[in-house]
Amino acid sequence: MTLREVPALAAARKLKLPKTAERTLANGLTVIAARRPAVPLVEVRLRVPFARTNVARGMVLAETMLSGTSELSNVELSTELQRIGGGLTAAVDPDRLLLGGNALSSGLGRLLDLLGLVLSDATYPSGEVAAERDRLADQVRVAKTQPAYLARAALNHRMYGRHPYARQTAEPEQLAAVRPAALRSLHAERVHPAGAILVIVGDVPPAKALDAAEAALSTWNGGGKSVELPAVPGIEPGPVTLADRPGSVQSSLRIGLGAVGRTHPDHSALQLANLIYGGYFSSRLVENIREAKGYTYSPRSSIEHSAAGSSVVVSADVATEVTAPALVETWYELGRLVSTPVGVDELEQARQYGVGTLQLSLATQSGLAGLMSSLSGSGLRLDWLTGHAERMAAASVEAVTEVAERYFAPANAATVVLGDASVIEPSLTRLFPVTRAENGHGE
Repeated sequence: MTLREVPALAAARKLKLPKTAERTLANGLTVIAARRPAVPLVEVRLRVPFARTNVARGMVLAETMLSGTSELSNVELSTELQRIGGGLTAAVDPDRLLLGGNALSSGLGRLLDLLGLVLSDATYPSGEVAAERDRLADQVRVAKTQPAYLARAALNHRMYGRHPYARQTAEPEQLAAVRPAALRSLHAERVHPAGAILVIVGDVPPAKALDAAEAALSTWNGGGKSVELPAVPGIEPGPVTLADRPGSVQSSLRIGLGAVGRTHPDHSALQLANLIYGGYFSSRLVENIREAKGYTYSPRSSIEHSAAGSSVVVSADVATEVTAPALVETWYELGRLVSTPVGVDELEQARQYGVGTLQLSLATQSGLAGLMSSLSGSGLRLDWLTGHAERMAAASVEAVTEVAERYFAPANAATVVLGDASVIEPSLTRLFPVTRAENGHGE
């Protein structure tokens, strides 16, 4: 059998963006609509600013705000959504309350009517609140036994200190203390249209979608206050933080580095540098500690954008006995990215992957709606992607190397290791300065 030469990478196709329309209603709600006629469905995403909310109350509010209104019980609301082939969900994070939904395109008006009812008249019934807060408390108890949860909690504490991002999940006893009256007060104070952004994507003309949103949501109002988050603090590198998980058969490595937001001139080159380091399967980190050494199955690095700041987060879960050498190699790849120019071929491969994933993100109604909502959180619109793709296509080896020097230096990293300290601490301390997490496990 004769091996054939791998063909050269084809030129990336130009992004094809759907046309959008936008309107800001009199109550302050911004509505953005795009037509995607592939299937007769519609997706909606509503992003409501929710910074500095009591964590426990915010979690329970998101789980119970779809539990009924004064007009419709929980069951009746679900039945109405089923009639239009749709559904609604709610979730919360330190930045925003996000309501998502979908329906047949013919049911967009009714979907928005039901969304408006929830936004203006959610009742938070006592029985539903009690059941959901207990279920959430049980979920947190289970999560606190999982290494992924504990490692990320330790990294958040390490990176953010006293910033609201440091603690993103409430304790079970805090959840159990939440009462319906507190949720109604929080809803009245914080769930209001000023600064909120609604995205509509589907087989509906954009102008018609905007009209439907105005008809359904123009009466949504509230006299609540707007709250701004302080900028995230600069990362203090310092020693490796060791969070103890006695008896663990693996260690979780987490590294945080400062980054920049989507509007910063370095952003596109930073994305390419991240891909080269650990952002996809052909990255240096994967090649080193997965393919060459077999230390881990799925190491990765990613850029995370939040309202108060951006970061690069590196993660790998490794067997206990290789904790120290895996951390050495992870830091080594950071140092290599900073100290040596990236290769022409590896840059081109990362570039193709980066532009290709943008194409994929636009391919479905759900993906497009999520992307538009995410961009809106940075004050951006879909047309920003065109310039971003062009900047990635134009980024030179020199530009990507310079950005890597600024943001990937291991001396600037906050590093957390979660594992059995009695086993891994001796080898770690021979290679790195190490300090124990304040409360033992880093939360």
